[in-house]
Order: sequence, then C-alpha cells, then structure tokens
Amino acid sequence: MVQLSSDRVRARRREILHAAANLFRERGFGATGMRDVAAACGMTAGNLYYYFPSKNDLLAFCQEEAVGTLLRWATHVESRSELSLEDRLFFLIAGHVICLNESYPGSLAHMQIEDLTPEWRARIVSARDEYEAVWRDLIRRGTEEGRFRAVDPRVTALGFLGAVNWTVKWYRVGGDRSAREIAAEFGETLVRGILARPEAWRPPERILPDVNLLSPDAPGAGGDDDSRERAKA
Repeated sequence: MVQLSSDRVRARRREILHAAANLFRERGFGATGMRDVAAACGMTAGNLYYYFPSKNDLLAFCQEEAVGTLLRWATHVESRSELSLEDRLFFLIAGHVICLNESYPGSLAHMQIEDLTPEWRARIVSARDEYEAVWRDLIRRGTEEGRFRAVDPRVTALGFLGAVNWTVKWYRVGGDRSAREIAAEFGETLVRGILARPEAWRPPERILPDVNLLSPDAPGAGGDDDSRERAKA
C-alpha cells in the first residue's frame, strides 16, 4: 500500500481536493457526485475512493485545507511585530482573499459546515473560531490604542470576513482583475473604513510579505495525514 505521507500521494490529494472544491463551487455540493470529481481528475471512481471514502470526507478536507491555511497565515501575520496594526489588518484581509481565490480556488466549500458529520463540524468550527479570534483581537487592540475608531471588534471582524468570503461568489480567474489586485483593494478599503485618522496611513506597497505561505505547497499545508487515515478506517 502506498504510504499516505509520500509526496506523490500528497500531490494527488491536493489535485482531487481542488477539483472537488471547484465543482462544489460551480454546481453546489448536492449536485456534485464522486464520479464527477473522478472525471475532473482523470481517474476512475474506484481510484477516487482510495483517497477519499465519501463525498462528505472530500468536503471536510476541502474545508480543513482552506481554514488551516488561513489560520497559519493569521498566526504568521500576528507574529510580525514590526508591522503596524493597520498593516497587519491589511495583510489579514488581503491574504484571505488570495487564499480563497488564488491558492485554494473554489474553497467556498469551507463555509458549508451543515453538510459535515458532527465530528468534522466540531473540528472545522473550532479552527474557524480560532481564526476569527485573531481578527477580533487585532481590531480590539486597534480601538484601545486609538488607531481605529470605536467600533465593535466582533461585529467589525464578522463584517469584514463576510465581505472577503463573498468574493468567491463573483471573482473569476482570468477576468480583468487578478486576485491580488482585488485583495489589495479590499485591504485598503476595509482598513481605511475604521481608521481614526485615515489620512495618516498608507497601505503597504507590496501586496503581501511571505505570500508563499498561502500556497498549497507551503510547509504545514496539506492537512493532517492522521486525520486522513482515520477517515479511511
């Protein structure tokens, strides 16, 4: 049996996950079958079941990939103490847009938790809550330091996340704007909207530092092999 930790199997899993995420986005979860995913990957349905035992597992792993990458990115941005709070919020916003529309296109599936098993739902919700907490805490610090207006950190964070999540509904690869251009515009527009002194801030010239951390090939990407073993058991 091929070891699940091998580079070849990891790459094949990523290919399957991305194909599934795009199909879930285009057709909807309910209208997408395992045969559709297999055909998109140029493999038989039987081979697909070797990698993922069910469509629900595919959905769960799509979500785990996207949310896990976002959480790693948020942790990295927060660790960049040399950046201002304004810049860190900008990079959180821009990174989220890039992750959903460039690194993991089709990962709208990460918001469809109602189709998950209770165990998977708990895992994804826990990771999502941890990710949202980074946004809330950063906005809270900004208001306490007088950098941001006296906004409600929770409401503002959820509003920002709702706006960036919705980009997967209308953004299309190959259109007149790249994902990174959209990311930069969203970052500047949303940050300026809550600044106490918007005229005193200039958005970073570079779209993102260490943008490679959002790649599926970045260290730590690809999910947990142990969780995949449990799914196959």
